Amino acid sequence: MLDKDTKQRINSARQILVGKVPDPKAQVEQITNALIYKFMDDMDRENEELGSKAQFLTDDLKEFSWGRLMSRELSGLERWDLYTRALVSFAKSEQIPELFRTIFKDAYLPYRDPETLNLFLKEINGFSYSNSENLGNAFEYLLSILGSQGDAGQFRTPRHIIDFIVEVVNPQKTDRILDPACGTAGFLISSYKHIWRENSANYKADDYTPTFAESESADISSVEIQKNGKFRGDELTPDDRKRLARNIVGYDISPDMVRLSLVNLYLHGFSTPQIHEYDTLTYEERWGNNFDIILANPPFMTPKGGIRPHKLFQVSANRSEVLFVDYIAEHLTIHGKAGIIVPEGIIFQSANAYKALRKMLVEEHYLYAVVSLPAGVFQPYAGVKTSILFLDKALAKRRDEILFIKVKNDGFDLGAQRRRIEKNDLPQAFDILQGWQKGEKAESKIAQWVKKGEIAENGDYNLTGDRYRETVDYSRVKWPMVKLGEVCNFINGRAFKSKDWEKKENGGLPIIRIQNLNNPSAEFNYYSGEVAEKLIVNNGDLLFSWSGSRGTSFGPHIWNRNKGILNQHIFKVQFTEKYIKEFLYYMLKKIVSEVENNLHGGVGLVHITKGSLQQIQIPLPPLEVQQEIVAEIEKEQKMVEECKKLIAIHEQKIKDKIAEVWGEEV
Repeated sequence: MLDKDTKQRINSARQILVGKVPDPKAQVEQITNALIYKFMDDMDRENEELGSKAQFLTDDLKEFSWGRLMSRELSGLERWDLYTRALVSFAKSEQIPELFRTIFKDAYLPYRDPETLNLFLKEINGFSYSNSENLGNAFEYLLSILGSQGDAGQFRTPRHIIDFIVEVVNPQKTDRILDPACGTAGFLISSYKHIWRENSANYKADDYTPTFAESESADISSVEIQKNGKFRGDELTPDDRKRLARNIVGYDISPDMVRLSLVNLYLHGFSTPQIHEYDTLTYEERWGNNFDIILANPPFMTPKGGIRPHKLFQVSANRSEVLFVDYIAEHLTIHGKAGIIVPEGIIFQSANAYKALRKMLVEEHYLYAVVSLPAGVFQPYAGVKTSILFLDKALAKRRDEILFIKVKNDGFDLGAQRRRIEKNDLPQAFDILQGWQKGEKAESKIAQWVKKGEIAENGDYNLTGDRYRETVDYSRVKWPMVKLGEVCNFINGRAFKSKDWEKKENGGLPIIRIQNLNNPSAEFNYYSGEVAEKLIVNNGDLLFSWSGSRGTSFGPHIWNRNKGILNQHIFKVQFTEKYIKEFLYYMLKKIVSEVENNLHGGVGLVHITKGSLQQIQIPLPPLEVQQEIVAEIEKEQKMVEECKKLIAIHEQKIKDKIAEVWGEEV
């Protein structure tokens, strides 16, 4: 647990810098450089106390010892000069390990104010090096200020979401673990702590509350990654620990992020962290390296003109979010698992690259669960709607369904500060996911299972859970409920091409397209060739547009414009003698509004698959009751039409009176 004094010292260091270094990322870098400088000297002092030689600030670097830097004999300007020369020397000197040289690469002091430096170094002097849990947590707290950075689509993942994903994926001590866009190494640190905890004799699962389920943190910034509770890791052998250090790997395109990741892992006990400055989407050198576990929150934003990836990707794309998910899927071992945070476009966008990616994930047995997160998870960037894709190559092959979970609350409000609230769906979501990994399906309002065949049905492989969800409350219905698929046959229309269209003079039948359903003035195209009888539409036939505009063409229609041919995107509805047509029409009208609220599509455009429509339930009253209901509805509808006419008459009278005042002809 991060102690109050350490937290206050970090805050004070930031407050001292803010006047000269307003950028939060630059503040983190300045504090990081100073801490590593101080810790090198601390380790030298510790070695000397144990009878060994100083390792870092010796020989040519001896003049830069921390004790000399903080000496009262130095003036402020002399201290400023010594500190700036030290930063340059540390980046070049062969005495400094490569890890630290990388950290100090391009390091400099961005202000020439001895007084500010004096105050700043005084705060840094209060820290002392240790491999303890507390030091790593202190650095994690420092990194939390980067949560306000959203440049280039890089949003720092909230700690409780990191831990949720890690706990679900459950990395083991022998696994090779990768984050291909590691940022500050949050996923890697969480994985390390998870494995350490799981291999501790003093760990009792029943007594441990993960961060995504605890209620102690007042707000999002005070959540600590994988609270370890002083777990000893004593069941890890020396070889286990060496392998674990080698197996935790991170890539990032940003040198700044690489430096922060190196420091973060080093302060958590990694003497040689495996963090590489690497462009995951365009470099090929590491393409052949596969991993058992891949965890990532990759950048959502694509540079202008798109990414120019190499030719090894299975999905042809230039969108970074598509390429990252493709990369992750393709770099899993045969039993590999992954947890990936993705933007909403991955879930339902209709562009070919998105559809091809979703098809690959479903058909090639990668995906087993999708967790939808609230839109405010990445506050203050409230507009970023995200989901988590869970992949497991072995598990997905054994399941013919995909689990969808909708998390409405993650334990924090959606304000800018994200303060703690009681509502939290993450613990329940975790239990459901764990059960599904074992083949169990727990009843829950936040979960549903959808057949892979239904997801694939119309070819877009939409991964929006609500698209397949039944949302109507049937508890107060007076009559039995039946699925539409049990009482209706939905016949889809023919996919005519523009070259098939003919003029009316050729004597063909009109092709009934979506625009002809709700717009009497829309022109027809015609066709005179042979057509299957089931595609012929006559007056009185019940049709259902399964792809159309909200509130207009989408939904049921009773055709009354003479004989025609059914076009694609429209079902002809054949139904059993258990229903009368008009009653069925009104029931379909009722469910359309419910369906529209849960469907994704373009602006005003919605779709529903045949499989989803067949699963929707409607009431089944006796036929005589259906007739009574229809008669009553039509009576009321007639009154509505009369009222509309009356309203139109009086509205015109108002316009006429105003025109009369202006001397216009009425």
